[in-house]
Amino acid sequence: MLNTLSKKKENNMPEISRFYGIIIKMYFREHGVPHFHSIYGEYNGVFEIDNLEMIEGDLPVRAQKLVKEWASQYQSELSVMWKSQKFKKLPGLE
Repeated sequence: MLNTLSKKKENNMPEISRFYGIIIKMYFREHGVPHFHSIYGEYNGVFEIDNLEMIEGDLPVRAQKLVKEWASQYQSELSVMWKSQKFKKLPGLE
C-alpha cells in the first residue's frame, strides 16, 4: 500500500498513457535504472524500460501482461523520454 508521500509523488508524475483502467506515468526527476510507473486501481508497478520487467509493486498478473504488451510497442519512445526528460503523450493499447 502506498504511503502519503508516495501518493503525492504519484500525483506529480505526468501521465504518459491510459488504457483498460491502467495509467502509465514517468517521474522525470528520479534517478537509477530507467523505469516507468503503472497504476491500476489501488495496485502499482514499476517497470524497467530496458527489459520491461516489473521491479517493484503489486500489480496483478493480467495487468502486468497488458503493461508489458503496451511497453514493448513504445519501448524506444520510453527510453528517449527517460534520457531527454521531455514528456510525450503515447497512445494506449488497442
